[in-house]
Amino acid sequence: MGILSKVLYAWALGSSLLGTMAMAQTDKKPNVIIILTDDQGYGDIAAHGNKVIKTPTMDKLHDEGVRFTNFHSGTTCAPSRSGLLTGVDGNRAGVWHTIGGASLLREKFVLMPQIFEENGYATGMYGKWHLGDAYPYRPEDRGFQETVVHGGGGVGQTPDYWQNNYFDDTYWRNGVPEKFEGYCTDIFFSEAMDFMERKKDHPFFLYISLNAPHGPLNVPQKYYDMYKGEKTINDDQKAYYGMITNIDDNIALLDKKLEALGLKDNTILIFMTDNGTQTGHKVVKGKVQGYNAGMRGHKGSQYEGGHRVPFFMRWKDGKLTGGRSIDQLAMNFDVLPTLIDLCDLGKVPNLGYDGKSLAPLLNQEVEKLPHRYCVVDNNRLQQPVKWRMSAVMDDDWRLIDGKELYHIRKDPGQEKDIASKHPEKVREMREAYEKWWDYTSRDFSRYEAYKVGVPSIEETTITVHDLHSSDPIAWNQSYIRDPESGKKPAFADGFYMIDVQQDGYYEIELRRWPKESNLAFNATPPQFGQAEKWYKVLPQGVSYPLKSASLDIDALHLDSPVDMKSTNVTFKAYLVKGRKRLKTSFIREDGVRFGAFYVYLRKVGALSDQKETK
Repeated sequence: MGILSKVLYAWALGSSLLGTMAMAQTDKKPNVIIILTDDQGYGDIAAHGNKVIKTPTMDKLHDEGVRFTNFHSGTTCAPSRSGLLTGVDGNRAGVWHTIGGASLLREKFVLMPQIFEENGYATGMYGKWHLGDAYPYRPEDRGFQETVVHGGGGVGQTPDYWQNNYFDDTYWRNGVPEKFEGYCTDIFFSEAMDFMERKKDHPFFLYISLNAPHGPLNVPQKYYDMYKGEKTINDDQKAYYGMITNIDDNIALLDKKLEALGLKDNTILIFMTDNGTQTGHKVVKGKVQGYNAGMRGHKGSQYEGGHRVPFFMRWKDGKLTGGRSIDQLAMNFDVLPTLIDLCDLGKVPNLGYDGKSLAPLLNQEVEKLPHRYCVVDNNRLQQPVKWRMSAVMDDDWRLIDGKELYHIRKDPGQEKDIASKHPEKVREMREAYEKWWDYTSRDFSRYEAYKVGVPSIEETTITVHDLHSSDPIAWNQSYIRDPESGKKPAFADGFYMIDVQQDGYYEIELRRWPKESNLAFNATPPQFGQAEKWYKVLPQGVSYPLKSASLDIDALHLDSPVDMKSTNVTFKAYLVKGRKRLKTSFIREDGVRFGAFYVYLRKVGALSDQKETK
């Protein structure tokens, strides 16, 4: 039995009309594949009017299936993924940020792969997770039977394997590091296609969640060269477009594989992205570079360009074909309820979804679903702030930050604020936001906690990526190497949330560099890689003289000098069960205090051992 055996089931007494009709086409439940790209905007597809980018396979999906033209995600990576996989608003799922401990998807929610697993599906996930890197938040803890993933929110981020750079990287296969050869996107698709072949005689759910075209903008040179002579885009955009064309080529290979395996007609194939464009549209000194489909805003923005994204769905046996457009407002958290209906899943948790099934629209049973307001926002903070960078939406209207009002069909570029002309509409939409805020904010004060001392897990790794702090965080390996390479020094002071599972003695190991690097505190690793227009290097590492290290848990405080020739400072402490704030610190010779970049925790003994010591 899957994890859903632990929760109360709402057993469906009958299938939805669409599910029943679609399933009548075949005795076998449909396979489901979701392809999710990272930081690719609505305008970064040729079928949406981009005259430069080469995306023939995405264009084909656009033309062959059903497309939602008013589909919205979160404004950044992790919040979008949490909404997609839970069927609830990302803020309610505990994910309103991409770092700082606010990207851990609340354990109480049952995820899409867990539901598919409980309904007899094989489940596989390849690429980017970004919802927690240690137990119980990893993909293999949340219903995926097979995984190949990088760490954190992108290749080369702090939780990722040391010196991963998109080429010949080390990824985690079912939680175990494994060296691969090739380009990241090619690897993830290759592994996904191998999964398809092994599971071809069994219904499967496959989640291909890519890190590309998220930066760093590293791509095989041949894909950069496809755009080398294009004068309307800059060098970063040439690499970025190359990454998207590489994805497109891999989707073509996957589609051919489906056909060769005889699975194409009875596979629900979804293509979507996680937020608006990051790189595909710039305005420099009044000159436009790239394309944004006439929208205002990019990734992270509350304006349309920050969260309106492509969404294509194709399923021949379910009659989801023909290049039909649906322009009603739809959200990423609608996908799970929709798939439950389309796949006629009988076992579903009685937890409630914020999303609505789009099945009646897809099946043309109705022209429109009942009116609703939906909200997206950007709260890249330790605690969300009311109204901050928010958009209240229905089919026609957008209320921005509770103040600006736009009729999106008449003014798709959101250039004319007409709030003063429609005070009743503003009032109505503000009331909808107030209800949304009251509903989603109930658990904001409770942070999720990594569980340590789990008998089946020898060691728990926590990185500064998940440090609760309002200071600038060293969330990627460029900042780990040189914390002063960004706009502000990334020496964050804060705490980690842990949940101790067993009373006993624990070793808590603090490091400046990750364990797999075997670097001492005084190491200055050389620049990694050769700078090219299609490849970003990792800078030379910087050593900071450290005077001491400290550890604080509950009332316990421990100190130790730092030997700069050593790789770590390790404390031993007796911990009792329960949730705790873990504060680790390095103190530089100049007095600057910052949280250890890498922390390793392991249970080593019981009460009979000596009392807490260093």
